Amino acid sequence: MVAFTKGHGTGNDFVIIEDVDGALELTPSQVQALCDRNFGVGADGVLRVVRSSAISDGAAALAEEPAAEWFMDYRNADGSIAEMCGNGIRVFAHYLLRSGLAELEPGSTLPIGTRAGVRDVMRSENGYQVDLGRWRLAGGEPLARAAGLSVARPGLGIDVGNPHVVVALASDEELEGLDLNPTPVLEPTPPAGANVEFVVPGEPLVRDGVGQVRMRVHERGVGETLSCGTGVAATALAVRHWAGERAPHQWRVDVPGGTLGVRMFPAEDGEHVALSGPAQLVYRGEIDLV
Repeated sequence: MVAFTKGHGTGNDFVIIEDVDGALELTPSQVQALCDRNFGVGADGVLRVVRSSAISDGAAALAEEPAAEWFMDYRNADGSIAEMCGNGIRVFAHYLLRSGLAELEPGSTLPIGTRAGVRDVMRSENGYQVDLGRWRLAGGEPLARAAGLSVARPGLGIDVGNPHVVVALASDEELEGLDLNPTPVLEPTPPAGANVEFVVPGEPLVRDGVGQVRMRVHERGVGETLSCGTGVAATALAVRHWAGERAPHQWRVDVPGGTLGVRMFPAEDGEHVALSGPAQLVYRGEIDLV
């Protein structure tokens, strides 16, 4: 039997498994079974809590930041390994604090190792804020086709540690009419795939200096989810890019699972993007891993 905790961030839900010494080798089929909503616990992904020193991918994290004791080993629901998860890392940090594995005083940061590099988490008014680090335009404007969308639309490639393509729609009706259970088709196809976000600007786009948008997402290796943290950040970055120089650097993004905040700010190595929002632990249990 393996102990687990179920948690979520704005409806983006995870099975959390504590494996501090890296003794557990999760197979893709085991991850799929855990995430199965009919026969397993049910989740968008699995977060394995492991010391950076106990996993091979943690060596780079420790080299970048020796204080990054903990590594977020994140797996998508299909069993594939993912670089980063913006909602997941807030839930991961919340688990570390609630279980006594780490401490986070107000005003201080908690470094966490990920396959996209070390990410710093701090407390915020509505939960936690994570510095997602430098972002970049991924280049090109791939065409996106999705069920319920009458014609293909151009997207903007954004990399925030994992790949995204953000697609602008004209109305709430278009957004609500999408069927994101089938995987959207991108032309050309990104080599490693991508999360695909469909976004509608708010009316007005900016209120009290804060940008406003609505978004739905198809997550690579998962399907449609109620929220995607890195996708929310990519969405805000894309809309700011389209809006031009006078666009704000602070955004409110509404997703089916709730609302998240995005902030862009300068750093020594270039502009960073930060994501803020809630994290909750729902229940604990035990399950057989076959």
